[in-house]
Amino acid sequence: MTDNRTAESRSALMARIGGKNTTPEQIVRRRLHGLGYRFRLHAKHLPGKPDIVFPGRRKAIFVHGCFWHAHGCKIGQPPKSRLDYWAPKLDANRTRDAAKEAELRAMGWGVVTVWQCQLRTLDALTDEMVAFLDGGAQRLIAAA
Repeated sequence: MTDNRTAESRSALMARIGGKNTTPEQIVRRRLHGLGYRFRLHAKHLPGKPDIVFPGRRKAIFVHGCFWHAHGCKIGQPPKSRLDYWAPKLDANRTRDAAKEAELRAMGWGVVTVWQCQLRTLDALTDEMVAFLDGGAQRLIAAA
């Protein structure tokens, strides 16, 4: 399938996609704040700059977009065009994510990844996040 935009138009569109304060991240933050949790955002001193950080609990949450981090769910499917560009880029993102998560764990931090597709079942996701934050579990939230 060919792109229906010009190269310049596609470039401008992609350049506007930000890495901070995304809609999925804001949904997770609103839910956590509503439950009474207080946190820091985008801690530059930690590997990978986690989206949500609980310094006193030594816990970090990454909120990943399914496409950009190659989740593999329905949302996270790679594009059908320009695979020579996208495949290495998305693989590099996944490799980097795993390395940064391993660094955080080696520093004694609990790490969890929330995927964009999990926001469809927000109540179940909330239960998992509360268990992670209060129960001490250091596991990856399973994909929805």
